[in-house]
Amino acid sequence: MDNMQTLIANVGFPIAISMYLLIRIEGKLANLTSSIDNLSANISYSKK
Repeated sequence: MDNMQTLIANVGFPIAISMYLLIRIEGKLANLTSSIDNLSANISYSKK
């Protein structure tokens, strides 16, 4: 039982930090994707 608690304590914190960072990065990636789509549309419009 002690080993299980130690494992959760040692591994749980890095997992929590990783999840937090992934959630934050997801929003930034969505904004970046939208900006790239807009840039692509503007480039194709300006070529016409």
